[in-house]
Amino acid sequence: MGYIVFAIILILIHIGLWKLFIKAGRKGWESLIPVYKEFIIAKHITGHPGWWIALLLIPIVNIFIFFGLYLDLVKSFGKRRFWEYAATILLPFVVLPWWGNDPKVVYLGQSSTQEFKEKYPYKKTVAREWADAIVFAVVAATLIRGFLIEAYMIPTGSMEKSLLVGDFLFVSKLNYGPRIPMTPIAFPFAHHTMPLVGGKAYWEGVKIGYKRLPGFQQIERNDVVVFNYPMEADPPFNRPIDKRENYIKRAVGIPGDTVSLRESILYINGKKGFVPPHGQMDYYVYTDGTGLNPQRLLDMRIEHSPYAREPYQLFLTEEAYQEVKSWANVTKIVPNIRHRDTEEPGIFPNNPLYHWNIDNFGPIIIPKKGWTITLDSLTMPLYERAIRVYEGNELESRADGVYLNGAKADTYTFKMNYYWMMGDNRHNSEDARTWGFVPEDHIVGKALFVWLSWDKDGTFFDKIRWNRIFMGIK
Repeated sequence: MGYIVFAIILILIHIGLWKLFIKAGRKGWESLIPVYKEFIIAKHITGHPGWWIALLLIPIVNIFIFFGLYLDLVKSFGKRRFWEYAATILLPFVVLPWWGNDPKVVYLGQSSTQEFKEKYPYKKTVAREWADAIVFAVVAATLIRGFLIEAYMIPTGSMEKSLLVGDFLFVSKLNYGPRIPMTPIAFPFAHHTMPLVGGKAYWEGVKIGYKRLPGFQQIERNDVVVFNYPMEADPPFNRPIDKRENYIKRAVGIPGDTVSLRESILYINGKKGFVPPHGQMDYYVYTDGTGLNPQRLLDMRIEHSPYAREPYQLFLTEEAYQEVKSWANVTKIVPNIRHRDTEEPGIFPNNPLYHWNIDNFGPIIIPKKGWTITLDSLTMPLYERAIRVYEGNELESRADGVYLNGAKADTYTFKMNYYWMMGDNRHNSEDARTWGFVPEDHIVGKALFVWLSWDKDGTFFDKIRWNRIFMGIK
């Protein structure tokens, strides 16, 4: 249905442009040829230099040039009021055919020339000046947020102590390439929910398939990456990909890697994987009966179980572990590592064939674009979701075999790259061990640096963690 609506919109826009081109003394068919029609608008209808068209090749800049050309186009027909500009941008499929068929709308001349400005002077009111400034600011900020860089706040402790709750980050869209908005019609600055009133902040009537502009690099192993939470493809959310909740984890595995954990140690392709220098492990701490001082734990910013009884469950870095171990009333510290034979509910792929837990997991191969697997009882639990949900296929196991899109199939070739995302706080992180792979179309950007860090437990000036401001993320 969305494609039909989009096609109708394009047809109406081209009908309007055809009529306006004829009124400007051009051939109607010239309005049908991409790029060439922008050249005609720039050089012959609005009077801009022809080289302006080259600016359409520059990402981000091309958006301003494109809309600027079309605003100058309608200005050449005497349309200069605020609502006319807004309608040109937001409802071109309505106003362009309307003005094209209105005999009262005539071509006045090349609107960007000094001669036109002197012949048809137009003075903006104060309200119009403010409205134009606000609209420009909103458009510019939306484009920057969507294509260049976006602010993000760490809401949970899954990356402690590499990243702290209250860290405010800048996330680069350019490193991996900006993703074209999949649901382009949305309320500015709202992610998926309208502020204050609630409800959807986007309209699904127009959707764009996954496309990504060229970036500076591919995702490298152990990059800290922001991505859309893949499980929101399911009820009750069923959100479009780019409107799913943003998560931040470390890409410990990239396409084609084999990932496993043994006794909480990560292995990538059979070798020990990334060890977070400030990563945490949880421990059971026993005392001589005197207990632990809650204020002391708070002062050290030690994360712990809310159930304050012995044994105490503390999440400790190596440094904090050595400190707690030295306390006079601490008698024993035991790492909370699951045994390899211990089954744990909620662990991917949630299938009785795979008795895995968060400390003993895999091995599992991360899908790579172009990789072909055999479809059988062993691979289906691991890759069915990627094939069915993320790549949009119908997949069904029947008595006589596996059926792909209604036809019996023995193999499947992946269309996308996938990644294995894990938190540095590996015993207090909901990550790939619970929901599996993250497809490339869910990737938002690369975390660059902390621009502000707010400690909710600090006092006065200590509310801001000054030593973390402008800290790079590794």
